[in-house]
Amino acid sequence: MKSNNEYGKFTGPAEVRIVRTLPGPIERIWEYLTDPEKRARWFCGGMLEQKPGGKVEFAMVHKNIAPDETPPAKYAKVQDPGVTFDGRVLQCEPPRLLVYTFGSEDSIVTFELTPQGQQVLLVLTHRTRGAEEQAELNNYASGWHTHLTHLVALIEGTPRPPFWAMHAKLVVDYEKLRNAAPQS
Repeated sequence: MKSNNEYGKFTGPAEVRIVRTLPGPIERIWEYLTDPEKRARWFCGGMLEQKPGGKVEFAMVHKNIAPDETPPAKYAKVQDPGVTFDGRVLQCEPPRLLVYTFGSEDSIVTFELTPQGQQVLLVLTHRTRGAEEQAELNNYASGWHTHLTHLVALIEGTPRPPFWAMHAKLVVDYEKLRNAAPQS
């Protein structure tokens, strides 16, 4: 079994894939992806219509997941008061597949869930198109890695690491990984 601390892999110049193994059942993991209250505990709140073409609202208020932390100045608004933006569900096949745009039609996130005995394999893929979104891929990779670390801790009932310190380290690490990745 792979470690839940492994770095994601850049599978191309515009795509990162992160794999995690979580305690099942699959329906519970699906709820943490789709239920606004559960999702707010590790990523962001906001409604998600579970149907193709459905609306997704991303209400990121990181003071709720990192209440005693001071973010880098760049992310101060994400911490408090928070930011809200929309996306659109592209595919939804509960409890196995969820695909949505992430604020832009050029930023697409896919969650694939696969039962493996008592565990659930979660594969997150973030694909980008266009120079503006591709420039953000290191930030997306480090953000997803950090948020998924918080999800794993939440589900396993273990302490969560400091959010912003982890994110800052991962931005640097993912930049190095991306620069070393095949660009074809």
